[in-house]
Amino acid sequence: MEKDNVALTPPMGWNSWDCYGPAVNEEQLLGNAQYMAGHLKEYGWEYVCCDIQWSEPTAGKVSPYYVPFAWLTLDEYGRQLPAVERFPSAAGSKGFGPIAEKIHNMGLKFGIHIMRGVPRLAVHQHLPVKGADTTCDKIASDASICRWNTDMYGIDASKEGAQAYYDSLFELYASWGVDYVKVDDICNTNAYPNDPYSGEKEIEMIRKAMDKCGRPMVLSLSPGPAVIDKAWHLRQNANMWRITDDFWDQWELLLEMFWRCEVWERQVSPGCWPDCDMLPLGRLRLHLQGFSEESTWTKFTQEEQITMMSLWCIFRSPLIMGGEMRDNDAFTLSLLTNREILDMHRYGTGAHQVYRTEKAAAWRSVDTRDGGVYVALFNLSDGEKEISACWEKLELEGAYTARELWSHQDQGSVEGKLAATLPTHGAKVYKLCK
Repeated sequence: MEKDNVALTPPMGWNSWDCYGPAVNEEQLLGNAQYMAGHLKEYGWEYVCCDIQWSEPTAGKVSPYYVPFAWLTLDEYGRQLPAVERFPSAAGSKGFGPIAEKIHNMGLKFGIHIMRGVPRLAVHQHLPVKGADTTCDKIASDASICRWNTDMYGIDASKEGAQAYYDSLFELYASWGVDYVKVDDICNTNAYPNDPYSGEKEIEMIRKAMDKCGRPMVLSLSPGPAVIDKAWHLRQNANMWRITDDFWDQWELLLEMFWRCEVWERQVSPGCWPDCDMLPLGRLRLHLQGFSEESTWTKFTQEEQITMMSLWCIFRSPLIMGGEMRDNDAFTLSLLTNREILDMHRYGTGAHQVYRTEKAAAWRSVDTRDGGVYVALFNLSDGEKEISACWEKLELEGAYTARELWSHQDQGSVEGKLAATLPTHGAKVYKLCK
């Protein structure tokens, strides 16, 4: 299947949600693409992804979040189209094609967010399903409804035309030049009490439609969070899947990610990437401006940002930047362009947690290019602390030369254990070579 030929390394890109919520527009999307092409592409960043509500004309005008039962822009077959009020190049039924072409011309790839299922409006208007002798109301399941967004009904896989509807979606996305599709309200396939297998069935229909469409695409599954007992099914069908609900710039959520990564560490492999969610770095929440709140810079300290990047990279989560990249300061840009850390993300293998306590953690992986050993030390406590990992736990023998990758500093020869005094919530990452 096409799944086996994409995302052979963890995807790296940008997504509009953390800064623009449901309200991103064409200028903002292309502006961030231009920034990526000019500043990040050479480091492996390539996907530019338009998140939720792109078919809603008034998104961000009456509320900074979702509008219940909002009017969506649809075609004659009940498929969502970009709202021309926000994406003017979509006029004339061009969809996202012109935007995708511009992004491709920058040497980048284009992604979109969708909700699983079929739009309520298409159901209530009894719109026909392309390629099937049925209508959208006949394939919808009113027992399968998202708890936090009113736009869609789930699709009943047993109904005639169910697969045809998904086939028609991905036929449309392929015609636009889409390279990455994030499907929401689908990652946790145990989340539908009225039909506990509906999530799995919709994932399978999406996989079939994606394979049939003739264009390689990354399949990203979102909330969530995924459950480990369904790892086999996720690995068969998706390239990446969220292991958490929405991740924001709060230390408690970052601390929680250590046990989540421990649970999922053995499921990491080419084409299969447990996803720690977007990186809430830089300037966030711009969609709140003009409402009750204003946009904010990330609330993570610099040390916490280093810890987040260190864990995401050694674990090999997809790296999806969430902030408005055109506002990046020098420190934020430095996090995204550290070649030595990004090499660990791209070339590491066998990553696993060495140990974890309430105050400290250590992770280990191996560089597939030269056999060097990556070791990440984390201070999880609320004060400065020496963090160490002994050779026995690291499965090492003899002396190694050490280099700290965030500071780009050689540390000389080490033997027996690796130790560092780390600031509150801080981290260091080393590469050990014989």
